[in-house]
Amino acid sequence: MGNVAYEQDVILWSRQQAKLLRDGQWSQLDIEHIADEIEDVGKSESRELSSRMAVLIAHLLKWVLQPERRGSSWERTIKHQRFRLRRRIERMPSLKYEIADPEWVDETWGDSTALATRETGIEDFPEICPWMIADVLDDNFWPDHLPT
Repeated sequence: MGNVAYEQDVILWSRQQAKLLRDGQWSQLDIEHIADEIEDVGKSESRELSSRMAVLIAHLLKWVLQPERRGSSWERTIKHQRFRLRRRIERMPSLKYEIADPEWVDETWGDSTALATRETGIEDFPEICPWMIADVLDDNFWPDHLPT
């Protein structure tokens, strides 16, 4: 079978590109799309980090705003997300720069409040994340109020 275009079937394309790389057939490589795919790996990791952080922060918001509904399910979710986030950061230390980036924190905060609103109906949240990310990731951090 001949080479398949990136736009036609990215899975088959990736297998063919990997074979070309392994065989040292440099002139046949689709360099531009390979570069795009490599960049996308980093973007994917960043999206997963942000998604997990948004779930964690949304649960912490629910924990604070709906104490009467606290339960083992929320507690398990908070603990699980913390564990998965810390493990991912340990395995990919460059993600520390993501969570230190104020723009990333702002975007993740927006995702967190949107998620919390969908799940609670509450819409009144601070403009910026009221907690330090290090606290959010800390197993001993169980907030009982939103700072003012």
